[in-house]
Amino acid sequence: VQLQASGGGLVQTGGSLELSCAASGRFASTYNMGWFRQAPGKERDFVGFINWSGGTTYYSDSVKGRFTISRDNANNTVILQMNSLKPEDTAVYYCAAHFRRNGRTWSAQYWGQGTQVTVSS
Repeated sequence: VQLQASGGGLVQTGGSLELSCAASGRFASTYNMGWFRQAPGKERDFVGFINWSGGTTYYSDSVKGRFTISRDNANNTVILQMNSLKPEDTAVYYCAAHFRRNGRTWSAQYWGQGTQVTVSS
């Protein structure tokens, strides 16, 4: 599975941004897909994912209620809509597929390249 992320950029506090991730490869549409992020000097954090059918989403507490993940299986694309952005949302955002959980830690089998999101105060 190959993942290609796009979107991101610079936005002011309270603003919105949309990231998209196009998946290709065998069985791409059968995997749950979503996002991680990594702020400067910090570890990579789980953001959220959506299951293969689009019927179930799961978010970290830090973005719940502000971020929404959706998917278009006809185009093998996942969208991360980010609203009410805060400076602490500044990070490199990574698209990922085939999420797995080990205790309280999330990981993924497939990764896309990162895209920068910067929220100015």
